Amino acid sequence: MKFLKLSLASLAVSTALFAGNYNIDASHTNVGFTVKHMMITNASGKFNDISGSFEFDEKTKALKSINGEIITASINTSNEKRDEHLKEADLFDATQFPKITFKSTKIEKNKVYGDLTMKGVTKAITLDLETSDVIIDPKKKKKTGFSLNGKIKRSDFGISWNKALETGGVAVSDEVKLSIDIEGVLAN
Repeated sequence: MKFLKLSLASLAVSTALFAGNYNIDASHTNVGFTVKHMMITNASGKFNDISGSFEFDEKTKALKSINGEIITASINTSNEKRDEHLKEADLFDATQFPKITFKSTKIEKNKVYGDLTMKGVTKAITLDLETSDVIIDPKKKKKTGFSLNGKIKRSDFGISWNKALETGGVAVSDEVKLSIDIEGVLAN
């Protein structure tokens, strides 16, 4: 019995030695999205103001958890007029809902499950996961990262503005593709 307790304690300590808490490095992180525009091409954008943290086990290369926050008004589609419209009440309503958040609830080998809150609505979503190695950068900081990809329906979050096209269809698709690349620095 004593051997079993000692083994379990050793396992817990060795697992803790390899798991680390990382802060998201916003300058090397991209939270991007793509929507179909006019039923013929893709319009894309990203958010510039991102923060959060995640836990990563470098021994198993496994993401353990992630919490992130985006400032809604930091939306950037490379079109100032469109960005201003996206911040208005009929779309993101950035004044009333200044933050978009994500909190993981479960992580499997290549899937992240979590709660996305946007415009005051929280929905469970699933994202595909691809992790990276842990490296030591030239400044001797430990870093790692991962990519998340998935799809959501903007109408699920109360973002339903659209215009019907004379030829049929709508100006903006309901489906939004998410493409997220996150780099983190080990917290001291």
